Amino acid sequence: MNDVVPPRELLGALARIDPFPSLAGQVPAVPPPDPRLARSPAVLAARPSVVRVLGTACGLGVEGTGWVAARGLVVTAAHVVAGQQDTLVELVNGERLRANAAAFDRHNDIAVLRVDGLDAAPLHLVRPEVGAPVAVLGYPNNGPFTATPGRIGPTQVRLTQDAYGTGHVFRELTSLRGRVQHGNSGSPAVDRNGNVETTVFASLLGARGGLGVPTGIVSRDLDSAARGATVATGPCAP
Repeated sequence: MNDVVPPRELLGALARIDPFPSLAGQVPAVPPPDPRLARSPAVLAARPSVVRVLGTACGLGVEGTGWVAARGLVVTAAHVVAGQQDTLVELVNGERLRANAAAFDRHNDIAVLRVDGLDAAPLHLVRPEVGAPVAVLGYPNNGPFTATPGRIGPTQVRLTQDAYGTGHVFRELTSLRGRVQHGNSGSPAVDRNGNVETTVFASLLGARGGLGVPTGIVSRDLDSAARGATVATGPCAP
């Protein structure tokens, strides 16, 4: 066993877990992603507002992505921070800041983190537009910052699961054409103006596509977070 999977490599893998759900569904019938957008000035300008989210839950390290939505507030996926008491956000310059949950929406898989000392410029939410080219910004596989081209699909109500992969719940979801990976949980999909059209939380099984939380839902969770209370993040995600 030691020869096949050395302990150091195994522990390294365990330290980079993102309980990223993969759900059944088809890639939306929109044109292919536009790779030029990933290199656009608006996307490059958004980079300082995209953070790596780190913490431990049930003894394992978890990482994902988040984005600055207001002064001192970061949006990510609820399953990234579920069960954590030591959440950190890592800025583009490598600085790490403590974070506490200000909103935890298990049903829609969105968390809003309050981060003292965070002064990165906020990104702006816009209504998702079917066919709009976007770039998914984040840290896939706990690697370097990556801008992955995508394209927005329809926003529809689906019967699916919550942030813990349990139950059958009706949720409004925005579909996405383009590759999303572990570590992209909480990634913003930004358009040519640098605005967020959806927040990624899952991939599509066997397909180059993903699902995101619509901006209207994220806005409601941000309003809840603005009330100032710290909330619990529940048990760790499976």
